[in-house]
Amino acid sequence: MIAVHVRVSGRVQGVFYRAFTQERARALGVKGWVRNIPGGGVEAVLEGERKQVGELLKAMKSGPTGSIILGMEFSELESKGYEGFEIEY
Repeated sequence: MIAVHVRVSGRVQGVFYRAFTQERARALGVKGWVRNIPGGGVEAVLEGERKQVGELLKAMKSGPTGSIILGMEFSELESKGYEGFEIEY
């Protein structure tokens, strides 16, 4: 089990990026959350098995139609035991 904090920059607001991330996370069994951040980016915390988190990070790097990913930064965290994957507001 690993946990990572991710910050995504580019055109990721107004293109259903959070819903895209939530849908992929739930399909992969990854727990955590995703939210918009001031300045136009998105951040997320992902918890799960290394392979599934890696798959989700790969999907987030591509993003949904209409998104333009300019950068991704991530760092490992201590797991908190999230029970689902939610969009935070």
